[in-house]
Amino acid sequence: MDPKQRIDEIKEIINKANYEYYTLDNPTISDYEYDHLMKELIELEELNPHLKTKDSPTNRVGGEILDKFQKVTHAKEMKSLADIFSYDEVLYYLSTVSKVTDKVAYSMELKIDGLALDLIYEDGLLVQASTRGDGITGEDITNNVKTISSVPLRLKENIDIEVRGEIYLSKSRFNKINEERMKNGEELFKNERNCAAGTIRQLDPEIVRKRGLDTFIYYIVDPLKYGLKSQSEALNYLRYLGFHVNPESKEVLNKEDLLDYISSIDEKRFDYDYPIDGVVLKYDYFNDYEKIGETVKYPKWAIAYKFAPLEVKTKIEAIDFQVGRSGVITPVAILTPVVISGSTVGRATLNNEDYIKDKDIRVGDYVYVRKAAEIIPEVVNVIFEERKEDLPPFEMITLCPKCGSPLSRKIGEADWYCTNSECPARVIEQIIHFASRDCMDITGLGDKISEFLYNEGMVNKISDIYSLYKYTDVLLTKEGFKEKKVFNLMDAIANSKNVNLDRLVFGLGIKNVGKKVARILSEKYPTMDLLMAAPVEEISNIPDIGPVIAKCVYDYFKDEKNIECINILKENGLNMEYTSSKTSEVTVFTGKTVVLTGSLSRFSRDEASEIIQNMGGKTSSSVSKKTDYVLYGESAGSKLTKAQELGIKLITEDEFLEMIK
Repeated sequence: MDPKQRIDEIKEIINKANYEYYTLDNPTISDYEYDHLMKELIELEELNPHLKTKDSPTNRVGGEILDKFQKVTHAKEMKSLADIFSYDEVLYYLSTVSKVTDKVAYSMELKIDGLALDLIYEDGLLVQASTRGDGITGEDITNNVKTISSVPLRLKENIDIEVRGEIYLSKSRFNKINEERMKNGEELFKNERNCAAGTIRQLDPEIVRKRGLDTFIYYIVDPLKYGLKSQSEALNYLRYLGFHVNPESKEVLNKEDLLDYISSIDEKRFDYDYPIDGVVLKYDYFNDYEKIGETVKYPKWAIAYKFAPLEVKTKIEAIDFQVGRSGVITPVAILTPVVISGSTVGRATLNNEDYIKDKDIRVGDYVYVRKAAEIIPEVVNVIFEERKEDLPPFEMITLCPKCGSPLSRKIGEADWYCTNSECPARVIEQIIHFASRDCMDITGLGDKISEFLYNEGMVNKISDIYSLYKYTDVLLTKEGFKEKKVFNLMDAIANSKNVNLDRLVFGLGIKNVGKKVARILSEKYPTMDLLMAAPVEEISNIPDIGPVIAKCVYDYFKDEKNIECINILKENGLNMEYTSSKTSEVTVFTGKTVVLTGSLSRFSRDEASEIIQNMGGKTSSSVSKKTDYVLYGESAGSKLTKAQELGIKLITEDEFLEMIK
């Protein structure tokens, strides 16, 4: 047989097999047949390289190894979705959409716990695959994505199209990978998403191919160009083109069916062979999208319902103690390892002594544990009926577990503190906090590196960070410190010298001074020298500060060690001035006090507060006669009631969006 004829024949069989397996979920040939066909195709193309085309299935075997990923600018921003967590919030969301359109028609889709993917095809041929990145700029992962069998290299139509979806790793593949890693004595992956994320960023496509990633595609950019009227039509069109589309997608036409769909998926969410963490509601008709609108961060025509965190039974094996940057001692439960929401949990915070005693938590107890906001493991409650009678009650330690210094607890406070300001654990935590994203944003100076540098004697306090360059040659001799890593760290340290004063103040770790207070102080005292010289009475009179915080600030800047630290930072060229991002124009919030209450769907509390502050207003935590507005969301409580009683102007999130335009 003519080689070209046989190559075309094998390509057609393999492409048909991929389509039947991934799109139709109806495989017609065995893995054995598939592998032999692929082997034959590889051999034929090696003998006839001029016959190998860009859409050949052999391109999935793995391409050249890259040095790095190139940046990609998305023609249309890849936005994330706002999250909601209750049926009340679902109904509220539906009511906001109903103000724009009277149709109740939604495409319901599973929220895959994976990585966002953008695919671009020209004349039906895959030309680019990229990550979401920050939504505007991602990374080119085309070589790696070509190894994923569910991504068609050529579509059924020779069209130009851009589609988006999710890369994921099936649970069964994840388990096999971890079994192999365990046999080889390698560190296990924590969950499917982490494994998928680490895989897709491999520079060697062959590693990606072996891991067996998969995709679900669910979105067409500019769908009206293809004569599509609804998301339901778009999903069917994606299936026809050859994409892997989740089979659980469903169109619903009333609120009752919509809530029933969410409930049914919630009940069986752990039965799927791929990780999901919720359900996505997409308004079905594209013509109404422009009317429904978008925010800066999210589209309004779609929203993600996140499932409640799963509570799992486990046992408290021991109680450990962590030392924070301010010296606070935090008890931590050491648990019998248990899988919660896709990751293994072996530790959970117990907050403080009062928390433990109020819940009567004891070592040896069986407890229910969950992930607060799907992130931080916490003990919910003790299963008292399973307690053995001889378990001793919890007793708080009296000495620091790291340095052995006495602990102290002030009247009116719940926390115990290490009294040793030179405690190694405290110093390491201070360095980690100072370098964190919300403070100096020193990329590369995370927990492990900070601890390593402290233990090596290179960084013994935060000001030493800016002398680290003296150890460049030493670092290059250390295991894991390649040239690129070391010089990137030095660049990040140099760049941190330019951050605004409020972030530096927050980074200093002054007791009771969080991100918001640091900003308030910097606005009042726009240079470090002014802040250091401020009288305690003057600081306490600043709105939202008060005498307790004022004394903490005043005492900090009267300590000789802290003054010495700041002087060293000055000598190293750190910015000591505050540049306000507030608008100079008069806005609807200029001079106004706003209280936020309830769950906002389009903004976090911090984001909404920052917008108000940048527009000349301020936020408060309590409602009073001095409050001008109360911005409320779903499940607003007593603050909303009090505002209504006082006759204070109430604004919804939609009204807030209009005001900030």
